[in-house]
Amino acid sequence: MIAMWFETNLLLLAAALLVEAAFGYPKGLSAGPGHPVMWIGALIERIERRWNRPTLPDPRRRLNGACCVLAVLIVSVGAAVFLQDGAFLLLSWWLAGLALGLLASSLFVQRSLHEHVAAVAEGLTFGGLPEGRKQVTRIVGRDPEALDEAGVTRAAIESLAENFSDAVTAPAFWCALFGLPGAVACKAVNTADSMIGHRSERYRQFGRFAARLDDLVNLPASRLSAGWIVLAAMTVPGAAPAGALRAVRRDARRHRSPNAGWPEAAMAGALGLRLGGPRQYAEEFVDDPWMGDGRAAATADDIGRALRLYRRACAIQIAAACALFLAIAL
Repeated sequence: MIAMWFETNLLLLAAALLVEAAFGYPKGLSAGPGHPVMWIGALIERIERRWNRPTLPDPRRRLNGACCVLAVLIVSVGAAVFLQDGAFLLLSWWLAGLALGLLASSLFVQRSLHEHVAAVAEGLTFGGLPEGRKQVTRIVGRDPEALDEAGVTRAAIESLAENFSDAVTAPAFWCALFGLPGAVACKAVNTADSMIGHRSERYRQFGRFAARLDDLVNLPASRLSAGWIVLAAMTVPGAAPAGALRAVRRDARRHRSPNAGWPEAAMAGALGLRLGGPRQYAEEFVDDPWMGDGRAAATADDIGRALRLYRRACAIQIAAACALFLAIAL
């Protein structure tokens, strides 16, 4: 029974990762019915407007924020359970797994993350620093005017590493354990954290539960993603797997985030760069330690190197999902 459970989840996961890597999310669907994350975000926004009134005392705002996240989880996971159970009731096992994999592919961002980070490199190469700043603001919340070329480059690579963990490996991990509902739950928590888990005055109390839950949900994936990057460095010419492993051991726990330091340190060590460090966000200055002991003067070429490493790490994760499925199925 347990073997069948994981066999089903891994079939769904392998199909989802392969479909999303090959095709991404169709732009026509984004412009039409939208994206599942947009639906989750719209629900969070609607609840937040009603339950996060500034006149409420802080304890009540914290309670309302926790209830908001739980309500979103109940609705989104409930819909996923309904779809998953309905698919296996109406279709054969293989068809249901593949159909659910197609649905689950919308919860991964392998392809779109690559496109957004590659756009930063293209902006720097063909449009100079102003265009690089413009492109990087689409994936990070830092003050673009405070970034030079090296700062833009490091921000893009850090975002690539962190989102590989949070938006690719994390939903894959929970999908392997709990199928479509697991991936949806992970995405709902990540979306809540990105929308209300800030330290701004408006969300400092209301978003506290979302931020803490997001840290917990992404904890196993952060370690796993660092492992994928180390393995990927073994197969990419010019990358340093020993440097990646050394940086993870030394620097990962020094990051202010309990999770972001793991993939960032692995990426920094593999590429011979320094990532993290002091930086200016829109509302605060963060004096973080450096990840890695390489050069801080990163260039657009380093984004290309990071993307090669990222592609290989995604391929290794897909291969692992397929291999685990075949090992159980056969």
